[in-house]
Amino acid sequence: MSLPQPETVGPAATAPALRVVHDAVEVDLPRAEAAAADLLTALGLDIRTEGLARTPARMAAAFAEMFQPRAFDLTTFPIDEGYDELVLAHSLPVHSVCEHHLLPFVGVAHVGYLPGARILGLSKLARVVELFARRPQVQERLTRQVADWLHENLSPRGVGVVVEAEHMCMTVRGVQAVGATTVTSALLGQLREDAATRAEFFSLAARSPRRGLGGHLG
Repeated sequence: MSLPQPETVGPAATAPALRVVHDAVEVDLPRAEAAAADLLTALGLDIRTEGLARTPARMAAAFAEMFQPRAFDLTTFPIDEGYDELVLAHSLPVHSVCEHHLLPFVGVAHVGYLPGARILGLSKLARVVELFARRPQVQERLTRQVADWLHENLSPRGVGVVVEAEHMCMTVRGVQAVGATTVTSALLGQLREDAATRAEFFSLAARSPRRGLGGHLG
């Protein structure tokens, strides 16, 4: 991904503005469509039927979309009233694709941090999750990448990320463990080093409305 140097904006030039974009990748949709048609044909499907005639084009467009995160502006704000407690965004959507089978895995991420000098616009936490989710991934790497990125770009006193997801490569094929979820976590700074802060983060993350998460955290 391309991360330009921050530029100051506004009359007082106090708020850093950072345009965050994924590495530019040239997508050849006609070639992808032809490859999808070959794959479906090789699997014994007749793409001349009405139902499958446009499927190769839809497949190509769908994967192109899933592999390209949207650009966003990283906006931060000064801390008012000296706030220095944990900030946690709950149940941020995770939509990614397993790099081993190219099947989706979906779930939620709980992302928290202890502010340093500035706080981040809350919607940007969801954008950071998307930044690393929209590509062939493994959940463990995704979790750590989100934590590392926030640590490097926001300079907080600590970061915590929990991801819970259901993997289609595990539920619709192979073992077919329908309903099984995988939970991963990454902790940096004070959230890793201080037991009380770490416990507070996991306690807040465990309040997710998603069934079963509380049983995985502690």
